[in-house]
Amino acid sequence: MRKSKHFYVRKAHRWISIFVGVQLLMWTASGLYFSWTDIDEIHGDQFISPASQTTTLRDLMMQGSELQVSELAVRFIDDRPYLWVNRSKLIDPESGEVKPGVSRGEAERIARRHIKDGYDVTGISLLTEVGSHHEYRGRPLPAWAITFEGPQDLTAYVAERDGSFQRVRHRSWRIFDFLWMLHTMDYENRDDFNNSLLRAFSLFALFVVVSGFTLFCLSRVRKPRV
Repeated sequence: MRKSKHFYVRKAHRWISIFVGVQLLMWTASGLYFSWTDIDEIHGDQFISPASQTTTLRDLMMQGSELQVSELAVRFIDDRPYLWVNRSKLIDPESGEVKPGVSRGEAERIARRHIKDGYDVTGISLLTEVGSHHEYRGRPLPAWAITFEGPQDLTAYVAERDGSFQRVRHRSWRIFDFLWMLHTMDYENRDDFNNSLLRAFSLFALFVVVSGFTLFCLSRVRKPRV
């Protein structure tokens, strides 16, 4: 007896649903978490204290007679202004000397200036390299990682070369980042939203939905009366 198209659609729908069902669950669970969380809190804004400073620079000193400048920024280290020139040199504007970077103590004080009061430092380490899954990925290295006590496992990052405050990471952000990896299905770098695996599963998920509607429509078709 020849099997109907209803049979083949139902069978394909069943097996592909099992195949993509786990990922559909991940998409739904992670999507719910994203929709119920405040993105500003995920960024750690609740831990950051405004740390803006201004200064007046007079009689600037530079090593050498000329310095070609394409980019110029001011960095404050222990309340002293330094010039960050061309993203490569940290220069003391008073003496013209090049500062080789920020020390462990300077990095701690920079982090404390940006983090709100009430958090005690529990450890400081220098990062020279990080993996593709590290929470500091894609940021300037070397960098000082300053950890603070508390239930959120707070960590602040300060670039060693220029003393710039880079990022703050905490437990809620790490949960968000893990769920984002499951949501985007980028298990290598976590940040590629256009990877082949995601596209393939999206097509499978589309087939599950379309075949489900097809089964519904086929089941509604009435058989002719004898």
